[in-house]
Amino acid sequence: MGSDVFEVTEALPSLNDIKVHRLMCAELIKLINSVSKILPETEEARPGCSTGIGALCLLNRAIGKAKLLLQHCSESSKLYLALTGDTILTRCQKSTNLLEQSLSQLQNMVPVMLAAEISKIISDLRVVAFSLDPSEEEAGKVLWELINQYRSPTDSTEETAFKAIQGATVRLHINSQKDLLIETRSIRKLLDKIGQNELPKRKILLFLQHLLKKYGKLIVKEQKETKLMQHEESIPLPSSSGQSVEVESRLLDRPDEAQSNTWSTPGIPEQFKCPLSLRLMYDPVVIASGLTFERMWIQRWFDEGHDVCPKTQKKLSHLSLTPNTVMKDLISKWCAKAGVTIPDPSMPAVYQPLEISSTSIASLSSSVNDLALPIDFSNSSIRATYAGQGSVTSHAQIANGVRFQCIGSAHEIDLEILYEMDSLPWEYRCKVVKDIQSFWKHEDRSCSSISCENLIPPLLKFLKDADDVHDVEALRTGCLLLSAFVKKCRSSTIPCLEEDTYALLASFLDTEVAEETIGVLEVLSCHQPCDYEIAASGALHHILRILDKQISGLQEPALKILCNLSAKSRIRSLMVPANFIPKLVPYFDDSALAGYSVAILKNLCDSEDTRAFLAETDGCIASLTKLLESDSQEDQEYTVGVLLSLCSQRIQYCDLVMEEGVIPGLVAISVNGNNKGKAMSVELLRLLRDGVSESEDCYDVIRDTSPHSKGRKSSSKVQEFFGKMSKFSKHGKKK
Repeated sequence: MGSDVFEVTEALPSLNDIKVHRLMCAELIKLINSVSKILPETEEARPGCSTGIGALCLLNRAIGKAKLLLQHCSESSKLYLALTGDTILTRCQKSTNLLEQSLSQLQNMVPVMLAAEISKIISDLRVVAFSLDPSEEEAGKVLWELINQYRSPTDSTEETAFKAIQGATVRLHINSQKDLLIETRSIRKLLDKIGQNELPKRKILLFLQHLLKKYGKLIVKEQKETKLMQHEESIPLPSSSGQSVEVESRLLDRPDEAQSNTWSTPGIPEQFKCPLSLRLMYDPVVIASGLTFERMWIQRWFDEGHDVCPKTQKKLSHLSLTPNTVMKDLISKWCAKAGVTIPDPSMPAVYQPLEISSTSIASLSSSVNDLALPIDFSNSSIRATYAGQGSVTSHAQIANGVRFQCIGSAHEIDLEILYEMDSLPWEYRCKVVKDIQSFWKHEDRSCSSISCENLIPPLLKFLKDADDVHDVEALRTGCLLLSAFVKKCRSSTIPCLEEDTYALLASFLDTEVAEETIGVLEVLSCHQPCDYEIAASGALHHILRILDKQISGLQEPALKILCNLSAKSRIRSLMVPANFIPKLVPYFDDSALAGYSVAILKNLCDSEDTRAFLAETDGCIASLTKLLESDSQEDQEYTVGVLLSLCSQRIQYCDLVMEEGVIPGLVAISVNGNNKGKAMSVELLRLLRDGVSESEDCYDVIRDTSPHSKGRKSSSKVQEFFGKMSKFSKHGKKK
């Protein structure tokens, strides 16, 4: 699938927009909504260990995959969705498995009340059952049988094709000319999206397009005539307008009943439920308040340092747990009567790999060429796709033809050559990419005529192959071409790359092509969902290594990337202060890079962990104090912002800041800084005044560190400010 780990803010498709597999999508939508509700609170819990960060990444990736699947079912071709029903079913199961796996990890890292909510969602995920609609499943089977007949086509195959496509369209409600037009456009859009190297999918889509073009109008005409003959009475069909719609209506009207399970079975006596998890108790225990809880949940409550009853909020005399054998016996009898089995809530789930159906398109990869499907290959883009199969064009003609194809009145590049590269020797493939990259240097307008779908897949395939053969020069050329493309793209057309592509680019940061790669990542870091994908790919580790080694030429783009990423709250949860702050401090002394460094620090200072580590890091506050005297008002503003964030939390931080002699810089900024800098410096001075108001030598500190002592220009405003500051000392230094 496409990119899956990103800022999960896209709205879910409406259930009415789902074309096929509506029942499965309804289940998936409810599950995603449940997870999305607890996601902000889960991220605020900030599980800072590597396992927690990994689990958060996995959770966001799972939600992203599920949303892409729903989008696919709302935008794709009905025929193709029916044909790939088993694959959609498997992807739904994989999505729920990923959600369950990530939530199972996170529930042990968050507060117990949130963990109880997560537990409920996990129990729903464990019992959800996906199944194909019978009518849609039948449509898919009919199409598969037709496709397999083209392995050895006969004279009757064409007649069979008409009956098959007619039956499929009726079952999938492609009944009018408008429905036919929408279906044809959907297939065309899929052809544009699917990579040129995905030959099995492409060939089958072209076959479906051929069937609709040949038989579509006839099918629609026959359906109209049939309706007229039956006096406009609908034909009874085993379609989704029957029992499946009734089930769907029930599913939407009463969602709680649709996902009843062993934890939330309707009719459970309230006294059998744990007050924390609201689930049927597996191991009930009594605490000092006399109330009964599930052992695992109440133990976690105590482990978090609570010494009160979670329900009554009254302080407990002791934290002992006493098994409630009577309650357990009553629950066991009730379960036996109701036919319910209670799983141990402390036991992790076992995840089994899901098998790909033998009727999936992926399973046809090795034998797709055996299908003698009637497809029109006259289209130039299709010709380019299959150019490698029996093409008589010589290698030299293909490679040398790039520069001729590139020249035209519209200054456009014919990128068909990229799709033919796999059939070329490696040296010619390198020449093709180099020629296109060189051409782009001189033709700025060429980028606007090229879509991401046309360029990105073959170029990324080239980069992966170059990495496999360790061809540094080819890697450099490919990265330069990718960099040129993303830089010239409008923000709305920035490519959404596959997740493994970000990992590949991240790995290049430790190679000879680090400079070219970091240029690509710098551009992508400014855009969603690319920014989250970069952070989740492991690139942060490589960027920190660049800063640590102070690699010339790479430091500025590395800091720019961190500045872009740290501005997003969701990404900041992946940035551990202990890893970042020590790497930033050395750059505070570099006037060209200090602005980026302090901006990153300001973004990270929204958490107590960052503020605490900042205060403990040697030389950090001292370096920040020097930045108060920077010539850049923006750098001054960011620096005051960091110090204000620090001092507004603890009085101890005010003492640390005062020890570094910040008063002169703050006074100057309060007079000469930009508007934000002035306002924040005055507020920080007020905080420092309050923090040192009982210090006997506060007045001396302010007087002795006056900007006049360092040769600064005096002003009436500064004099007036110091006059006011004298009042901050202890009773005006009265004795």
